[in-house]
Amino acid sequence: MIKDTDFDRRNEAVPDPKDGEFLVRVTHLSFDPTQRPWMSRDTYVPAIPIGGVVRAAGAGQVVKSRNPNFKEGELVQGSFGWQDYIVTNGTTDIMPVTKLPAGVSPEQALGIFGITGLTAYFGLTDVGKPSAGDTVVVSGAAGATGSVVVQLAKALGCTVIGIAGGSEKCRWVVEQAKADAAIDYKRENVAARIKELAPKGVNIVFENVAGEILDASLQNLALRARIVLCGGISGYNADDPNETIGIRNYLLLIGRRARMEGFIILDYAPRFGEAVEALSKLIARGALKTPVDLQEGFENIPSTMRRLFEGKNIGKQLLKIADPPLARN
Repeated sequence: MIKDTDFDRRNEAVPDPKDGEFLVRVTHLSFDPTQRPWMSRDTYVPAIPIGGVVRAAGAGQVVKSRNPNFKEGELVQGSFGWQDYIVTNGTTDIMPVTKLPAGVSPEQALGIFGITGLTAYFGLTDVGKPSAGDTVVVSGAAGATGSVVVQLAKALGCTVIGIAGGSEKCRWVVEQAKADAAIDYKRENVAARIKELAPKGVNIVFENVAGEILDASLQNLALRARIVLCGGISGYNADDPNETIGIRNYLLLIGRRARMEGFIILDYAPRFGEAVEALSKLIARGALKTPVDLQEGFENIPSTMRRLFEGKNIGKQLLKIADPPLARN
């Protein structure tokens, strides 16, 4: 588990943009489980170097510009990192800087219309390939991505079983996200409860946790089930994450003729607009709730990150570090 003392807070002069660059005042930061392995090792992106700015998606406002494509006052998002200001030419780390559309808040841009919502949409629809009547199990069902998957699957006519930790989260998954049932992994036998709730087997598993939780789902697969590997938060703080998130029941995939597939949301960049349009329609008709856990204060960055691993958040974990200093154009 990360500690406050794992990080240094350094104060430097705010840089001035050169020709083709612009200065962004970062106002909001996104917190996502994938940031933890980024701190430890090379993944689908290089590890964050010791002494480097921690990689993170963020939103902010252009406050100085020498780039004709970005005007002062505009709200933007990108991979801004844990810092108050960033100078960029429009490219940041793993994603380009984009403008926030009119009417879209920083919270929405980093949540439902950001990596969170996009991951849920493409992971479920493209990898899971649901059909009406399928039974879908979602681990981490009260989290940022899992909560969206639950609601998307319901909108597509599926029976949905959420897995979450604690009675409050399970109640939210059923009452607000409208899952058909929720399993509290902290006090229930997950494998036995899945079998009870889905006696004919599970068609789709949307996996955010891995380890024992994934093993429980593998014991209850329907014929030709699809397992969508989105994440494995149960092992992200371990000394050897690959051992911790290992599974025992993978041979059950053979008899069930099932498929287990991972994906990276960056591969879907050319189709992001498709997902935003679909999610917007669901929000407009009241079929998609997008809860946000919004903390405040730059000094609270490490503790906000820990909330993901302490099970404190429902929905998207964000941190506000400032208000936009300029009137919006």
